Amino acid sequence: MTRLAKLIAPAGLILAAAAALPAQAQVQGNIATVDIPRTIIGTTAFQTAYEQVNTTYATQNELRRTKAQERQALLAKFDKNGDKQVDDAEQQAMQKSPDFPKLQTLEQEIQALNNQIDGARVFAVEQIIVQYPSALQDVTTKDQIKFVIDPGSLLFAPPEADISAKVTAALNVRVPAVGVVPPSGWQPSREGVQIYQEVQQRLIQATIAQQQQQAAAAQQGNPAAPAGR
Repeated sequence: MTRLAKLIAPAGLILAAAAALPAQAQVQGNIATVDIPRTIIGTTAFQTAYEQVNTTYATQNELRRTKAQERQALLAKFDKNGDKQVDDAEQQAMQKSPDFPKLQTLEQEIQALNNQIDGARVFAVEQIIVQYPSALQDVTTKDQIKFVIDPGSLLFAPPEADISAKVTAALNVRVPAVGVVPPSGWQPSREGVQIYQEVQQRLIQATIAQQQQQAAAAQQGNPAAPAGR
């Protein structure tokens, strides 16, 4: 078990243990919640690193877009019914085509570019994760917190139980900046990849929510506009 996992106890175990105790022997002490992805996204180091990745890997990003367009153009040749997808029959025809090796090469090149860009982001996230246990300890010690629970595992928690912003502030002190170019031979940790994926999912959800809000605002501003299909 990693240090991070040790410091953030699973909510299910804590609640189960508390429920099993007699009423007079319930868990004593402050219990708080912390949203790990949100604390990381909120750090200055994370936000700066993501901007640096876009700059440092601008060539890879542009090359990836170009190769993705080439791949899409090749796939379009086999989309006979025009549904923007390649079904089983079209897939078989594609595999027999002289263009298929080129398509495979493009997919491999795109994946390699994805790995470079994602690897840089995972590397940045890992540098923040290293300081996470200490930052969490700073907050729990100061606020005399005995248990920290994942808010996603709770049925209810008062807003004041959320210490995510405090942990973000502690991380900003401990890790004000991170690098985005991994050293030679570096390999991402499983924990780093998992948290990176959670962070990316959270960013995607935030983008979708923002787009929906903008669409709703535009619709309110123009009531005569069609609501869409």
